[in-house]
Amino acid sequence: MRRLTVFPTPPGKNSLWYWPKAKSPWRVIYNFLLITLSRYMPSLRIKNFLLRCTGMKVGPHVAVGAQAVFDYFWPELITLEDNCIIGYNVTILAHEFLTSEYRIGPVVIGRNAVVAANTTVLAGTRIGANSVVSAASLVNQDISDSVLAGGVPARVIRKRRTRADKQSAG
Repeated sequence: MRRLTVFPTPPGKNSLWYWPKAKSPWRVIYNFLLITLSRYMPSLRIKNFLLRCTGMKVGPHVAVGAQAVFDYFWPELITLEDNCIIGYNVTILAHEFLTSEYRIGPVVIGRNAVVAANTTVLAGTRIGANSVVSAASLVNQDISDSVLAGGVPARVIRKRRTRADKQSAG
């Protein structure tokens, strides 16, 4: 189950028309500029600094690939834990606007997780530690620790052996 908070909007217009009431337009512009700049930044240190300036929680040694885009409205709901990798052109959203409501929810990418190129991660989901999500997947529910997942929607393909498992096996 996704962890989402639902906000109903008045009838007559879809919820996207009400975004300035939900979030300061100046804050959204600020987030947009920093996230857009980070999309083209080759330096991981500077990229992580720019993302932290939006309120995102970015752990040490996080690597974000070129063209990755993060939620402009609620980046503070996104956590990238230590040593995770976000691939080329990945989209991570912490909100969704629907016709009569909008929803927001935290997104956590676990320690040592990999989210491969062209994947979309939706609001209210968690990708577990040491997991890999294959390219061009749609994450619309939690992915447990130490698994390979993929597809549209993403499903667990198999359990992954961690470094500790391999060492203890000999």
